[in-house]
Amino acid sequence: MAKKKQIELTIEEKLQNALVPKEKQPYKIPSNWCWSYWKYCGKFIAGNGFKNIYQGFTQYDIPYYKVGSLKFCDEGNYLIDETNTINEEIRTKLKAVKIPVNSIIFAKIGEAIKLNRRCLNKIECCIDNNLMAFISEKYFYKYIFYWTKSLNFYELTNATTVPALRKTDLENIPIPLPPLNEQQRIVNRIESLFAKLDRAKELIENTLAQFEQNKMAILHKAFTGELTVKWRKENNIDLSSWQEKTIDELCTSLKYGTSKKSNPEGSVVVLRMGNLQNGEIDWSNLMYTDDKDDIEKYLLKKGDVLFNRTNSPELVGKTSIYRGEYPAIYAGYLIKLDYGKDIIGEYLNYMMNSTKAKHYCYTVKTDGVSQSNINAKKIGAFEIPVPTIEEQQEIVNILDNLLAKYNKIKNLEQQLEKIELLKKAILAKAFRGELGTNNPDEESAENLLKEILAEK
Repeated sequence: MAKKKQIELTIEEKLQNALVPKEKQPYKIPSNWCWSYWKYCGKFIAGNGFKNIYQGFTQYDIPYYKVGSLKFCDEGNYLIDETNTINEEIRTKLKAVKIPVNSIIFAKIGEAIKLNRRCLNKIECCIDNNLMAFISEKYFYKYIFYWTKSLNFYELTNATTVPALRKTDLENIPIPLPPLNEQQRIVNRIESLFAKLDRAKELIENTLAQFEQNKMAILHKAFTGELTVKWRKENNIDLSSWQEKTIDELCTSLKYGTSKKSNPEGSVVVLRMGNLQNGEIDWSNLMYTDDKDDIEKYLLKKGDVLFNRTNSPELVGKTSIYRGEYPAIYAGYLIKLDYGKDIIGEYLNYMMNSTKAKHYCYTVKTDGVSQSNINAKKIGAFEIPVPTIEEQQEIVNILDNLLAKYNKIKNLEQQLEKIELLKKAILAKAFRGELGTNNPDEESAENLLKEILAEK
């Protein structure tokens, strides 16, 4: 049977297919803009399998990016990871597609999608099969790039176990398209505003780093006896009264938290690893439970010390003290250090946030694919200096007074959060035509869309 001849659409018919119907348009945009679908702005390219035998070479001229590469971008959002490179011969063997310069590269599967990382490439490259690239056609690539940063890719995933992005889901996302000159002006405006926010962010981060350095120096003095030299002299106590004891010796038990699922609503808070911040409990982003058995088994009492046993390599081991603000239990990624009569909870909490404790955690952690773990046995073997209860209390009093002036640290951290919120607000305004850059007299973006459709 002869194949039916495919009917050639007119450019106007193609345009109507490419435009988002008015009733499906997400929001109002300037009259010389138009709503289209992402697939009409360029093309998506999937990555290729990257065999282990070709990984780890840095002497070749073609970068081969993996999901981890997305962590390494310069200030212009360009990839700078040189961990893996290949040559043309290897590329041919792998049948790897070359990704053109200024493509948008992002994760398409796995936990990395949650981080919403995406970058541009400044030289031709290849990508592995956990990444995807988008190549802009005629549209200004940076406009598309910043538009993607206004999206939450994780919300587009449909898998319950392993998050994954499907090409078809991405292709049919509505995108607001301004004229080409307006795209450039929008990008210039975004980058100008972002540059100011980034300068403020850098100043805050430098202040936070200096605070952390000063805090660690004070804690070091506290746990070497330097802070309480005068107190010991006044109380006729010698430094020999200090003993080295393990956490196991100081605690009656090291108890893991609940493994049951928590809920957005409930009567009792379930503290998770994200709620342990700077030695205290952060009462934001809370989850709850009404499970009576869990509440009876894991209910915290004032002064309990919680240790984060599973987290990223940098954060695993962080510790906070519960001060009884709200009824709460704790999740399975945490361990409750049930300390006995030989140590004060506040002293233990300060100790577990010291440089010595952080170094110990870093050396004994077990690294997984994306997270590290420290089990109860390893934390139980940690040795700490233990003075008398009276001197512990004096150390806690001194530390409370010395570190009180740093309470504004929370305000600085909140400022960092506000900067990220401001960036999101700027992006939201940008793609609504609300940055004050649009020229209504410029020809409609539909003409640009027609040019692209005519070439397809």
